[in-house]
Amino acid sequence: QVHLVESGGGLVQAGGSLRLSCASSTLAFNNNVMAWFRQAPGKEREFVAAISWNGKTTHYADSVKGRFTASRDNAMNTHYLQMNSLKSEDTALYYCEKHGEMWRWDNVDSPSAYDHWGQGTQVTVSS
Repeated sequence: QVHLVESGGGLVQAGGSLRLSCASSTLAFNNNVMAWFRQAPGKEREFVAAISWNGKTTHYADSVKGRFTASRDNAMNTHYLQMNSLKSEDTALYYCEKHGEMWRWDNVDSPSAYDHWGQGTQVTVSS
């Protein structure tokens, strides 16, 4: 059963923007760090961004700093990734992931810290 559902991906030209969303009707994550990871064909899954349970702390991969912004709306049980100034190297399948422990800001850039993820949404940036 898939608990997290990503949406908002698509095809965009380089320099454009997309906003990804992650929601769940079956899994509460208001007390957990939420993150975005991505995986391009032939590459390992890599960390993109993480946001704390209260939205006050964020952490980004160097490759997306200044271009991507993570946010969340706990009332809506939804998590977002605003992606601006997109580059061809941002092309990947993007996954929303839930940290395995509540109120812990541990290893937020490591896939092993997360216990739930969705099926992903495809982002394709044309140059």
